[in-house]
Amino acid sequence: MRRKIPSTTALALFEAAARHQSFTQAAQEHAVTQSAVCRQIAGLEDFLNVKLFRRTKRGVLLTEAGTNYARNVRARLDDVERDTLALMAKGGAGGALELGVVPTFAAKWLVPRLGDFQRLHPDIAVHLSSRTRPFLFADTALDAAIFAGDAGWPGTASCFLMDERLVAVGSPALVKTRRTLKAADLAQLPLPLLQMSTRPYAWRQWFESLGLHIDNDLAGARMELFSITTEAAIHGQGLALIPRFLIEEDLKQGRLVPLIEHEFVSDRRYYFIYPEQKSDNTVLALFRSWLDAQATRYREAQP
Repeated sequence: MRRKIPSTTALALFEAAARHQSFTQAAQEHAVTQSAVCRQIAGLEDFLNVKLFRRTKRGVLLTEAGTNYARNVRARLDDVERDTLALMAKGGAGGALELGVVPTFAAKWLVPRLGDFQRLHPDIAVHLSSRTRPFLFADTALDAAIFAGDAGWPGTASCFLMDERLVAVGSPALVKTRRTLKAADLAQLPLPLLQMSTRPYAWRQWFESLGLHIDNDLAGARMELFSITTEAAIHGQGLALIPRFLIEEDLKQGRLVPLIEHEFVSDRRYYFIYPEQKSDNTVLALFRSWLDAQATRYREAQP
């Protein structure tokens, strides 16, 4: 059965015209005439039986349907371009893995170790895309993901990587007598408790693990990423609860200090997750084996 798909030329010119809101600039970008762009988009509108642009005295404007279609077309063209570049770069050999990652975990733990995988498998490219919320693999081009939370996604398999062990930290200037600081003293400090929007009760759980109840444990600025929270704590804007593996270098360099010697194992665990139907994928299996070994080595090195 023949697919109901417009020509790629028409789609590429439409995407450019939508992005620039101009047929002239689309023509310049693709080194064609403006009349060629007009013909291709007119043909695309006839094919779809939908108006994508409104013609005005000042130029063209996307219709609502055109805006939505342009967004989807752009995403598909980006996928095709990425796959094409990957194939060109490898000359048809090797492979690639599209991996969704928690941004700070990737930057602080995964990326510093990726060189080892690339040394072992130089013909495999690992592409990283930011993902902070649960999603459906069917709605993405991702092969797998590293996610903090529950691994029980329908239709997926998973590999446990590590627990999330939270450490209360702050700028060294916050508490000059930090060696004798007690957990209850944290509530008396003049700076707020920095809150993670994805873990709204983290401070309450941390205090409860010490047998304490603090009235203002939910107060403080909310931030979505640990990277932002870390920088806020380094610059003295508040106290933060952050997984130790994300701030090891900051602790080593003295940019942050633990406020007391106590680690709280949160209810979040880090997993490598992938669709069950990709379990036999060779590239994915190689990366899964390597990642499992790296995580095991890291866990065994912890006190």
